[in-house]
Amino acid sequence: MTAIGYTVTFAVEEVMEFAVAVVDVQEGLFSPLPQPAFAAAIFSRINALTARAREAGAPVIFIQHETEEGDLATSAPGWQLAAGLTIEAGDHFVRKTTGDSFLRTDLAALLEAHAVSHLIVCGYATEFCVDTTVRRAAALGYTVTLASDAHTTHDKAHADAARIIAHHNATLPEITSFGPVIAARPSAEIVFVGG
Repeated sequence: MTAIGYTVTFAVEEVMEFAVAVVDVQEGLFSPLPQPAFAAAIFSRINALTARAREAGAPVIFIQHETEEGDLATSAPGWQLAAGLTIEAGDHFVRKTTGDSFLRTDLAALLEAHAVSHLIVCGYATEFCVDTTVRRAAALGYTVTLASDAHTTHDKAHADAARIIAHHNATLPEITSFGPVIAARPSAEIVFVGG
């Protein structure tokens, strides 16, 4: 596989294999009202990010949460990827049952098969599955970039979605104890360069 450059506006340019993980952007989470915050913009940003990744030859991985019953039961209409997403042949799909996209899934094996060392994360929900996936990826040794304007959640009683998103964009990059860098960058600043 050809080496791919990943250029960002911070630190030094890194050359490594990367992938984009789109977490839990599913009909049952995005179609019912009220929708997650900034839903239309989130779709647009994720689609632009994944298009650039595909163009550069990077894997695009859609992660779908599933439950035994309810809207997210496997193959139920709500379990399907949200209609606003662009999905193409060659994309990958991972099914999960917890907030951790690595726990009891084949995500790590998929990343290993593609020699990925840098994972770009976007999707839903900021404070649950996105947060847990970012932390677990770093704990497993991956450099992580959180697409800071391409993850979302619903308003909660303790804080609205915008505040929750801002909190995670500020705090996740402060975690250094795992070793690998965690960064939060606007999706448009994540530039894939073939090398």
